[in-house]
Amino acid sequence: MASNVNPTVRRRRLGQELRRLRELKGMTAEEVAERLLVSQSKISRLENGRRSISQRDVRDLCGVYEVEDHRIVDSLMQMAKDSRQQGWWHAFGDIPYSVYIGLETDAASLRVYEPQVVPGLLQTRAYAEALIAGALPETATTDIEKRVQVRMRRQERINADEAPLRLWAVLDEAALRRLVADKQLMIDQLEHLVEMSHLPHVTVQVMPFTMGAHPGVNGQYAILEFPDASDSSVVYIEGVTSDLYLEKANDVQKYSVMYEHLRAQALNVEQTRQFISDVVKDYAR
Repeated sequence: MASNVNPTVRRRRLGQELRRLRELKGMTAEEVAERLLVSQSKISRLENGRRSISQRDVRDLCGVYEVEDHRIVDSLMQMAKDSRQQGWWHAFGDIPYSVYIGLETDAASLRVYEPQVVPGLLQTRAYAEALIAGALPETATTDIEKRVQVRMRRQERINADEAPLRLWAVLDEAALRRLVADKQLMIDQLEHLVEMSHLPHVTVQVMPFTMGAHPGVNGQYAILEFPDASDSSVVYIEGVTSDLYLEKANDVQKYSVMYEHLRAQALNVEQTRQFISDVVKDYAR
């Protein structure tokens, strides 16, 4: 596939356009489903980009919405074709969070709060291997290695020469104190974290235990923003068996405000580097 075609993002853009056409027609998803003899959930999944959209789906929907401009129909059909191509991550087989990877691959910026572990984009290979093995004790070694390879490939966005991902990470102190494997591995990981924090497009802050209750106590989340203004921001919340994607403007706004409070309450960049260095000294004792 062409390197500039991201199937996940294509599905989102196509779904947003189909939703816009439905709303212009003044129809509900239920009414459209009844016309096409499909379930309402299918229409919803097509519009939120969680389901592959066939060219036949586009043709049928354009017929219901009475789209007469063939240029619009042809453009939507091409988007449907592009959306069914495979991203680089499909080469690794069945990845549970492939939708998120597709979004992250195309994102311009990522704001993440991690209460338990170092964010995946800032992990060393050794830390990633030990963390995944510990979190998924019944997973085969080959599957663990596959997940590690995907994580390392994702990190290429951080190290890209052109248009690298803008990353802002707030970590709870627990992420630094949690002993993954052994002390030397943690020293290497935390030193790597400090090194990465010196990149101009990477910001790392720590929320110390002494801060007490704060807006992040409810758990991990990430906010992805995209270079194309037509692509709405997404809040991603990772789950054990399924993940949650929030795209409504009101939801994204609430999480964005919460993140601003997190950044304001966390240690600043220089304080964070010193704090991490102090934790490294504790491991070295």
